[in-house]
Amino acid sequence: MDLKISFVGGGKMAEAIISGIVNSELVSPSQILVSEPIEARRSELRSNYSIEVTGNNLEVSKQQGLLFLAVKPQNLKQVCDEINGKIHKETSLVSIVAGANLDSIRSYTNHSNVVRVMPNTPAQIGEGMAVWTAFPEVPNTTLSVIEKILDTLGKQFFVKEEKYLDMSTALSASGPAYVFMFIEALIDAGVYLGMPREMARTLTLQTLLGSTKFVDDTGKHPAELKDMVTSPAGTTIEAILSLENDNFRAAVINGVVAAYERSLELG
Repeated sequence: MDLKISFVGGGKMAEAIISGIVNSELVSPSQILVSEPIEARRSELRSNYSIEVTGNNLEVSKQQGLLFLAVKPQNLKQVCDEINGKIHKETSLVSIVAGANLDSIRSYTNHSNVVRVMPNTPAQIGEGMAVWTAFPEVPNTTLSVIEKILDTLGKQFFVKEEKYLDMSTALSASGPAYVFMFIEALIDAGVYLGMPREMARTLTLQTLLGSTKFVDDTGKHPAELKDMVTSPAGTTIEAILSLENDNFRAAVINGVVAAYERSLELG
């Protein structure tokens, strides 16, 4: 693929994308350029992936191809002011900035060839979930390239309506934090019962991995699979009753809704 892929920002999510591109050999490392203000981080990225690095945002903004905007939300306006009017007219700007909608990016950069991607942290190990959308100005050939890049991070889901990105922010982007809390709680429950922590950790992780794969492979509704585990007057139904008394499902749903409402505020 003869394409220059540039990044403004060299943080963990940018690195996940770079790693996916390099490991999948979509382009050669020499075709990747990253602008990163911290010198030690630039050296680390160059050493790990043999890519080109710079401390100058304007150098990357002038490149023709794909330009990933991978900065912290609080730095977005400052960075966009710097590159405003400097982005090559044929370049597709791909934003992975949480909470920044397409109209905001276009307004900040005076650039309409914009794609918005909402990835999540498991992308760092190739097991991510990315939901994305784009302005009509983005060519179909570019969309195909971005789809290939996102496929290297795990799974991707393109939507035509941007409203679904705020929803996915609450569900899949913030979701790993909810899962991590559940994992921690299950491990602590094992420890509370008297189980060694490492044993509780192993049992918890494999139970979650196996259960997730079971849902995915069988295609069955989770409720149906839950019923398969739940014997009359047994231990599982006793636990389910306790969880329901503590509003387990309502707590999860309310948390996702709260994250969604906050995403709308940030946008």
